[in-house]
Amino acid sequence: MMRNSLYRFIFCCFTACGLFPSAYCQPKVLDGIIAVVGSSPILQSEVEAKRVQAKMDSIKFEKCTALEDLLYQKLLLAQAIKDSVEVTDEQVEEELDRRLRYYINQFGSIKAFEEFYGKSMEKFKEEFRDELKEVLLVQKMQMKVTDGITISPSEVKSFFDAIPKDSIPLINAQIEVGHIVKKPKINPELKKYAKEKLESIRKDIISGTKDFATAAILYSEDPGSASKGGLYEHMQRGSFLSEFDAVAFRMKEKEVSEVFETDYGYHILMVDARRGEEIDVRHILIIPQPSPEDMVKAKTFLDSIADLVRKDSISLTEAASRFSDDEETKLSGGLIANPYTGSTKFEMDQLSQIDPNLIFTIDKLKTGELSAITLTQTRDGKQAYHVLYVKSRTEPHRANMKDDYQLIQDEALAEKKNKAVNDWIKKKLTTTYVHVSDEYKNCKFDNNWIQ
Repeated sequence: MMRNSLYRFIFCCFTACGLFPSAYCQPKVLDGIIAVVGSSPILQSEVEAKRVQAKMDSIKFEKCTALEDLLYQKLLLAQAIKDSVEVTDEQVEEELDRRLRYYINQFGSIKAFEEFYGKSMEKFKEEFRDELKEVLLVQKMQMKVTDGITISPSEVKSFFDAIPKDSIPLINAQIEVGHIVKKPKINPELKKYAKEKLESIRKDIISGTKDFATAAILYSEDPGSASKGGLYEHMQRGSFLSEFDAVAFRMKEKEVSEVFETDYGYHILMVDARRGEEIDVRHILIIPQPSPEDMVKAKTFLDSIADLVRKDSISLTEAASRFSDDEETKLSGGLIANPYTGSTKFEMDQLSQIDPNLIFTIDKLKTGELSAITLTQTRDGKQAYHVLYVKSRTEPHRANMKDDYQLIQDEALAEKKNKAVNDWIKKKLTTTYVHVSDEYKNCKFDNNWIQ
C-alpha cells in the first residue's frame, strides 16, 4: 500500500530546510533553467534542493521524481493565477511569522539566525515574502483540486481486495487507551492565599527589598525557569500562553507586572530586555495547591463514576464526555490521541514515550476493564486523578478490514485523490505550455509532461 504519487510529496517538500522553500537551502551547483510551465521557470538548483531535503528525510527521491513534483507545483501555480485564487497579505504575514518562529527556535535566538544567513530579520522577510505567497497559492490550489473527494465503504473494500496477498503490510501490535480525568477543585481560600503570597513578593520587589531573579529562585514554582532566576531568553510572540503574551509584550523593560492568572496559576513578570519582537523575560509562578480534602473529594467523585461504568449504569463514552476534565479527550470517549499519527492507536514503544507510567497501569487490564484510580499530572503540571481503560488490543498481524479499517480507508482515499490529481494534470496539460530540457527527456514520468 505504498503511494508513489505527486499528491503525496507536495506538502512535505514545502516544509524543507526548516519550513522554507528552496531558495534558502540550495546546494552550490551550476544553475540553469531546465523546464518551464506556463510562464514559470524551474531551475536545476531547485531539483537539487529537493533531492537534498528528501535524503535528509530518508525519502528516495531521484532527479526525475524531483522534477516531476516541481512541474506539478508550477502547473498548480499557473492554474491558481488563471483562476484568480487569492492569498491575502495577512495570511502571508501570519504564515511567515509562524515559520520564522519555528526556525528561530531551532537556532536559539534571532541573533544566531541573522548571523547564519548574514542578513537582518526584516531583510530576510522582504526577500522571502513573494516566494512564500507562491507556496500558499500552490497549496490552496491543490486543496481545490481534491476538494470534496470522499470514499465509500464499498470503495475501501475494493481497494483492499485488489492488494496482492503477499503485499498486504504487517501491522505491529497496537493498543487503544482511554481515560476519565478528575481535577480537584481548589478551595477559594487557597487560591486567595496563593495570589496574596505573590502580591507580597511583588511588593518587596517594587520596594527594592527583594531582587526579582533571587525571588524567582526562592519562590517560583515553574520548574523550567526557577533555577535560572525565572528567565526565559529570546522569546517571541506566540511562545507563551495568550494571557502571558498579552502582558509580556506590552511591558516596558524592567517594569514589574501586576499579578495575573493563567491555567498554570498566578504570575508576575518583568521584561529583562527587548529586541524588536524578541524579549528576555523573567517570571515568578505560584500554583494554588489543592488541600488534602480537595484531593479526596476528586478521587471519591471519580471512584463513583467508575463504579457506575462497572455496573453498566453508564457507558465509558458518556462518562468521559460528561465528567472528564480533560478537554482533549472527553469528546472522543476519553481516547488518548497518538501525537505521532493522529489516530488513537499506539504501538507500545510510542505509548511509553508519551507516559511510561501508563504501561504499568494498563499492562494487565483486559479490554474494556477499568483500572484503579491513580494519580496523574495534567498538561499544565497540576495534580489530578484518572481511571484508565483499554478499548482494544491487537497482536502483530497482516492488515485486515476488521482491525485496520481506518488505515486502509486513509490509503484508499489517498489513492483516489492521487487519481483525481493525475486526471487534472492530463486535462491541464492540453492547454498549458510546458517545456522540459533535453537532459530530462529520458525520464519516465507518471504524466505526459513531454509533448
